[in-house]
Amino acid sequence: MNKVSEFIEGELHEECGVFGAYALDHIEDVASSIYYGLFALQHRGQESCGIAVSDTTGPKGVVRSSKGMGLVNEAFTEESLEELLGNIGVGHVRYSTAGASCIENTQPLVLNYVKGTLALAHNGNLVNALELREELSYTGAIFQTTIDSEVIAYHIARQRLQTKTVEEAVKNAMKKLSGAYSLVIMSPRKLIGARDPFGFRPLCIGKRGNTYFLSSETCALDAVDAEFVRDVAPGEIVTIDGEGIHSDLSLCQPKIATCIFEYIYFARPDSYVDKNSVYHSRIMAGKILAQMHPVEADIVVGVPDSGNVAAMGFAEESGIPYGMAFIKNSYVGRTFIKPKQTVRESSVKIKLNVLKEVVKGKRVVMIDDSIVRGTTSERIVRMLKQAGATQVHVRISSPPFLYPCFFGTDVPSCDQLIAHNNTVEEICQKLGADSLGYLDGERLNELIGGDRGYCDACFSGNYPIEPPKTDIRGEYDH
Repeated sequence: MNKVSEFIEGELHEECGVFGAYALDHIEDVASSIYYGLFALQHRGQESCGIAVSDTTGPKGVVRSSKGMGLVNEAFTEESLEELLGNIGVGHVRYSTAGASCIENTQPLVLNYVKGTLALAHNGNLVNALELREELSYTGAIFQTTIDSEVIAYHIARQRLQTKTVEEAVKNAMKKLSGAYSLVIMSPRKLIGARDPFGFRPLCIGKRGNTYFLSSETCALDAVDAEFVRDVAPGEIVTIDGEGIHSDLSLCQPKIATCIFEYIYFARPDSYVDKNSVYHSRIMAGKILAQMHPVEADIVVGVPDSGNVAAMGFAEESGIPYGMAFIKNSYVGRTFIKPKQTVRESSVKIKLNVLKEVVKGKRVVMIDDSIVRGTTSERIVRMLKQAGATQVHVRISSPPFLYPCFFGTDVPSCDQLIAHNNTVEEICQKLGADSLGYLDGERLNELIGGDRGYCDACFSGNYPIEPPKTDIRGEYDH
């Protein structure tokens, strides 16, 4: 794979964004709304995307779909959207952490089976995908992809043979799944949203007139001029049909473990996740950093994009002026010709450039969301000093990454994490920084207004679900 994420080393990714729409009055083709919803969710996956639609008034089981590699505006044309006629549909944007980057693994998945059709879009990662896949294989299943989402679709289809409704089939399948999943599912007459009982990944409901929406984030609801209705509760199954919206809460549980990194990095700052403002969470992270790791400096800058809001919080709390030191190239697409060895630095500089007049002769506080391998941070520190910064003090709005993630984030194995085998002082020296400070893991709950339940396993090693004994993330893609 030749992606931006590979030449900007150390950059983390969330695997997917999901979006669904159902126009109950049948007067709207929903493909264009799904397109704009996916456009707003592009930050959650830039590798491939797809839309599948159906007409609830037409022949049962007819699904029209379009998929493509690359960004949303690269994969779809006005003509291709016009061919997607239907008042119900699901969409997906994808980033794969490992495995094949190919059209076969693009979602939504569309299954034809004895009860009709099923289109499924999945955000997250199952920890028992290998066992479930083997179980299905021994009973005759033939897989067309290498993604665990197909395992979910198969289980729903098989359960459907034994149930009266598709939502019952989803519920029975969920009882077999372990891990993170937010699902948007289209059957011939229903749109279904489901969230795993821990609520690792976000999912919310919106409404515009007589059209209902399901979305990974509220920012996509804003993009289609829909009103936010509410979040889908962890463990909840939401069914939208011709009569409106219905809810099944029987799989809900007291323990919740929403990924804390949604607030630190993944979600757009204009989104709300489980009623919490992402923007406010990042402001709080910056304020906490200023309280914990004060420093005498002339300017506070953020590494675009997720570091910017935290930098504003640091500046507000510390009284040090906030400034913009980086210009980001927003037009770096999915593929990029890697620079030759003689121009190694281009891999970062093609995406970020420093405004010399902003940092020259100044002591700079540089705020970023995380340090993974350390390669990118080291290069950015060097760029600031080459631009004339007299000091660079690095502040990170998350705790150190010490453990891999198995629930839908591509935090790598321990041996690739700089914080796993190095002290903070050693990391500081490797970065070439004048000082380094991380957010204290004990204060993560302040980002969301108290301990409402979140997963911080990549920082603490406290996994809400027993992780797989072997790291299968490179074997089964998501």
